[in-house]
Amino acid sequence: MLDNIKLNKVIFIDIETVSQESEYKKLSKKWKDLWEKKSTYLRGEEEAAADVYNKAGIYAEFGKVICISVGIYREFTDNKIFRIKSFFGKNEKQVLTQFCDLFKKNFQSTDFILCAHNGKEFDFPFLARRILINNLSLPFVLDIAGRKPWEVQHLDTLQLWKFGDYKHYTSLALLCELFKIKSPKNDMEGSDVGRVFWEDDDLERIVKYCQNDTLAVAQLILAYKGMKQLKDSEVEIIS
Repeated sequence: MLDNIKLNKVIFIDIETVSQESEYKKLSKKWKDLWEKKSTYLRGEEEAAADVYNKAGIYAEFGKVICISVGIYREFTDNKIFRIKSFFGKNEKQVLTQFCDLFKKNFQSTDFILCAHNGKEFDFPFLARRILINNLSLPFVLDIAGRKPWEVQHLDTLQLWKFGDYKHYTSLALLCELFKIKSPKNDMEGSDVGRVFWEDDDLERIVKYCQNDTLAVAQLILAYKGMKQLKDSEVEIIS
């Protein structure tokens, strides 16, 4: 599987997002009204818009990016090294600017493929929307307007696992267990990110979680290709 994919041309990413505000009551009246309409289908019969505001971070219009981890394989004569660099902070525009600068400097061609788990449904469109909202220009791999489907340089480990079955969702944690990959979900899960950011003020923990997800996706691609998993010594975190 994926015999035509060169590992050193795949850019692995994972993003972590939170709501624009820590609490619903901090929103302006206009934004409360907008969330009221947006959250209609999220709410149970007894729930108000405020009750589901903890889910605002999954929508680009109501959330923001606080961490992006980027990983890429570098192959040498005797072994391969997987390098991960993270962009993070409370200033979203700064995070996105650093991310865009990296891509425009190093990955501005059709040679590279962007890869994430559920990336086509979440990571890629969320990033693109927030980049435009912050008045930045899109990196080449995210600027897909007008391209034919086969020209879009996006790879999604979830879509690959579906094998054309559009009804099926499989979590990254489940696939890691299936392929005996070290789970990235040991310390926390995606639903914990908002609380850890707003209540615990522990961005470092979120960054580590994001990096672990990026590594897990890279390991999953190796599994799909029938290759051996990376050793700890083959993973390098770039500060």
